Amino acid sequence: MFKKFGKFLIYFFTQFGLATEMIKDSVFWFFKSKLEISQTLQQILKIGVESVPVILMTGLFVGMVLALQAGNTMQNILSEPLYIGLLVGFSLVRELGPVLTAFVIAGRAGAAVTAEIGTMRVTEQIDALSTLGTNPIRYLVIPRLIAFMVSIPILTLFSDIMGIFGGYVVSVEALGVPSHTYISDITTYLGIDDLMHGLIKAISFAFAIGVICCYKGLNTRNGAEGVGKSTTGAVVISMVIILVIDYFLTAILHAFGV
Repeated sequence: MFKKFGKFLIYFFTQFGLATEMIKDSVFWFFKSKLEISQTLQQILKIGVESVPVILMTGLFVGMVLALQAGNTMQNILSEPLYIGLLVGFSLVRELGPVLTAFVIAGRAGAAVTAEIGTMRVTEQIDALSTLGTNPIRYLVIPRLIAFMVSIPILTLFSDIMGIFGGYVVSVEALGVPSHTYISDITTYLGIDDLMHGLIKAISFAFAIGVICCYKGLNTRNGAEGVGKSTTGAVVISMVIILVIDYFLTAILHAFGV
């Protein structure tokens, strides 16, 4: 048992060290070399723009479910659906918007990034890039990291807006809450600090997803089977790390009053 645990610790810290080295190289090449504009825009299109429909759909129905659950709970406790807008707005902007958006992007775009880079690794295309004098970190990793960090905060805002709209529809049409009451709850109590709370989380999640997916792709081995394992591992690890970061960021931001 202790031997297996020791091997796990060695493996964990080895992988953590290699990932940290990739982050260091990414920061170095970001400031040292010219940004690959076309690659970056192409990745923003793939990661961000093409994810808009699924993000809008996810946000809409999450907001609708939140409103329905909150309304039914308030009716059972207080015999009246009170503060639905407040509950939906705070839940989405501070927590569910960033987390669910990151989950969707990790499953959709993160998997694609890992599979793409992993395929390039096992087919020796990355070795060919290095032979031709092109640094793989500069050409492959940095554009994808930037694309994740640009796309996920914007998609989080879209998700928040659609979620609040979905909550509005359910509150007004199904629960009988006056529209001005729902809107007033949000405009009165929801502030810029709450929005910043969610966006800070979104940026942190984006960086984590980008690092994990690019790292897993670059370290893919054993052909097609290895690509599948790297892709699955990248998505699972991303989702777990998102939840870990979410907890610690929440504690830190609350400590600073954000």
